[in-house]
Amino acid sequence: MAATTASTIRGEDLPAGERFDHWRELVQQTRDSEVTSAHAGNFEAEMRRLELGPVTMLRSSFPAARFRRSERRVRRSDARLYHLTLVLSGGMALTHGDDRTEMFGPGDLHMANSSKPYDLTTFGPRSQGPGAGPGSRSGSDSGSDSGSGPGPGLGEPRVDALGIDFPAALLPVPPHQLRDLFGRRLPAQEGTSVLLSEFLVGLDRQATALGPAEAPRLGTVVVDLVAAWLSRLTDTETALPEEARRRALIESVRAFIRRNLHDPELTPTAVAAAHHISVSYLHRLFGQHSQGETVAAWIRRRRLERAHRDLADPALRTMPVHLVAARWGIVSASDFSRAFRAAYGISPSEHRQRALSGCAGAQ
Repeated sequence: MAATTASTIRGEDLPAGERFDHWRELVQQTRDSEVTSAHAGNFEAEMRRLELGPVTMLRSSFPAARFRRSERRVRRSDARLYHLTLVLSGGMALTHGDDRTEMFGPGDLHMANSSKPYDLTTFGPRSQGPGAGPGSRSGSDSGSDSGSGPGPGLGEPRVDALGIDFPAALLPVPPHQLRDLFGRRLPAQEGTSVLLSEFLVGLDRQATALGPAEAPRLGTVVVDLVAAWLSRLTDTETALPEEARRRALIESVRAFIRRNLHDPELTPTAVAAAHHISVSYLHRLFGQHSQGETVAAWIRRRRLERAHRDLADPALRTMPVHLVAARWGIVSASDFSRAFRAAYGISPSEHRQRALSGCAGAQ
């Protein structure tokens, strides 16, 4: 079985009367709830499901809708799942259990527990604001006069979100310590939350390239990052299993390197200092989780990959080769040429010429 299954619902794929039901069935595979929408009659949505072992990742873009999980649905369910959502655009209003309603916008994270009832209303960017929430139809109705968008229905206010669903038993954080976090707007602009958000967005971008052998490992990494994030929020980091902490740390190291590839001073020493660990521990950690590749080799490979991509970009055709290398932290033109040829079998200039001549021929 492939690691990823993509399902796109558009006007040309299904009759108008079948699109909403098809999309709703995909959602309900892991988020069992009553789903309604004012746009059900002509529903235009996209969804990608990424199966990562026992973890499911959902990437969806859809018109305003409402998701209600009743006490009755809770009682008839067998597995207890946690639902993590990262809002990319649009807005959401969530009432979890008997608590107050919380509002969420782009960049916000929130969690729901399938063992509690919830009421979630989603609405497009133009309908965000005070007063929107469960029971409010402003998010569904406000776009009805819009004629913009790439197709029928796509001019409606839309929501884009990434969701992660996984069995609660996988999370090595005691449920009672999470009680006050469910249904709340959780910090997403610093520390581990940024790492988690970046990882999920990057995973979604690479979804179609993932193979089945990678899926379970990535599912484990996702749960480890969620655990590291939640344990920091609850001050229970020392209670996490050592292996989970190591896996979260290596992902933090990789994310730091990717963000700083442009810096010529990015070295193992700088990476270790940024994470408050010794250089020797960093090398040990990398050796255990990167198939023996050293930190310096991983940095060099990532830099060469970025330069390889940029040299094939028509928008950068006038940028000298040595400046392409310098923008990814390789300041020596001779070192870059030598490393590039060793990695790809041709010189940077030859690669650029072949790539750009291919682009010109396709025009």
